[in-house]
Amino acid sequence: MSTLRVTAERLTILAHPNADALELAKVGLFHAVVAKGAYRTGDWAVYIPENALLPDDLIEELGLTGRLAGSKANRVRPLRLRGEISQGIVCRPTLLDDRDLAAEHATGTDFTEELGITKWVPVVPTHMDGTFVAAPDLLRWIEIENIKRYPDVFVPGEPVVATEKIHGSACLYTLVTATGEEFVSSKGQGGKNLALVADDENLYWRAVRTHAVGTAARALAERFGARRVGVFGEVFGTGVQDLGYGEVGRSERPGYAVFDIALDMDEGCRWVDAADLPGLLADVGLPAAPVLYEGPYDESSLFAAAEGRETWSGKELNIREGLVVRPTRERFSEVLVGRAVAKFVSDAYLTRKGGTEYE
Repeated sequence: MSTLRVTAERLTILAHPNADALELAKVGLFHAVVAKGAYRTGDWAVYIPENALLPDDLIEELGLTGRLAGSKANRVRPLRLRGEISQGIVCRPTLLDDRDLAAEHATGTDFTEELGITKWVPVVPTHMDGTFVAAPDLLRWIEIENIKRYPDVFVPGEPVVATEKIHGSACLYTLVTATGEEFVSSKGQGGKNLALVADDENLYWRAVRTHAVGTAARALAERFGARRVGVFGEVFGTGVQDLGYGEVGRSERPGYAVFDIALDMDEGCRWVDAADLPGLLADVGLPAAPVLYEGPYDESSLFAAAEGRETWSGKELNIREGLVVRPTRERFSEVLVGRAVAKFVSDAYLTRKGGTEYE
């Protein structure tokens, strides 16, 4: 999931092609459906993204009682309104009536706490859970932001690599070379520097052991002289999320595909370049997330490539979640104040029924 931030944004208002009483408020590359005439291009408003949980008083004020998702009807999720994708909510909460939203935007104010909004975190199934212990040496994963929220991450024409974003659960593996210690965690718990106690009944440990991730990590440590090696992969299949890819996640050998490698070196921690990652993974015997595009950055082409069917199985068994795009050579992004990497999410994935989002 992306980072939850509720911010002031300048709107561009577009006509809704299928509804006379509705318009589209553009925020970054997101479109949120709004009542016609509620806003004009150039207006400032608050943007609440998907996966936000709203407090009851704000829901009532916005006239959304009973209209949001989740068992408590309080979660913002994407939906189609008269054929157009609406992602997030555009509003002007009365609590912020006396605020200069343009100035708040300039300073990067996040209204999440002030408005009582929290991030939705789904309950993790038992087979994906376990006993956790402190793991300060664990190499953590990062949040991959949506390109629609940060459309200026990439420069048009710069060389990029786009891999298929497989819908599973991120598995974090760290090898500490000096001691031989291995740490395994999920993205959510890894973000708290917690690791799972080794257990073959646990999904993540089962994936790591059956795909010989430790053996590959030791080979990488020797090859690069790394103090720590982080292997970041997606564990997937039926029983993990709602999309199966022809794998059985609760089997002895769940689906597993690596999408990133981190190396802790004397000069600091570095990520393996996207251009080199597939070959490196092949050398050490690890399965790689499929590369769907490699070439100059072109926003429209990548949005088109995010749609369609999955490629992992070779049988197009389910819809494609989308793409993860990185420069061919790792670089810093001033926009994200971190790694230049972003996701393109397919519309079909966003609006599917019965979807799960376990971390």
